[in-house]
Amino acid sequence: MNEETGMTRYGLSLATLVKQANNLRQVYKANLHPGDWLIVKTCNSIYRLHVQSNGNIHVSGGWFDRKGLSPMKVKINGCTWGGSAIKIDIAAACGLCLEFGNKVITSPIQKIVLFPYGSQN
Repeated sequence: MNEETGMTRYGLSLATLVKQANNLRQVYKANLHPGDWLIVKTCNSIYRLHVQSNGNIHVSGGWFDRKGLSPMKVKINGCTWGGSAIKIDIAAACGLCLEFGNKVITSPIQKIVLFPYGSQN
């Protein structure tokens, strides 16, 4: 492993990924409350997530619209770097891919907008 870059022969080390995750623009699952809206723009799509109770969300946009399933009730598994390493405490983070409970994984997130419950007109 290259100590300067955190690169291994196969890519970034897990320790390097974890360090980098702390510097990402992100929304933690623990900071989401029923009634909140989260708009997530990825490289390929825009997703609208309406937070429900018990960790559930109603999601529409992107894959869910293309499959005619919007809005679909799912959970957020967390965010990945595009592989199997997942941060389960994050709902969305710029540069990472959002993984839903039905195993749909988005392209990398470019922008996140959070509308807390009650802030909408």
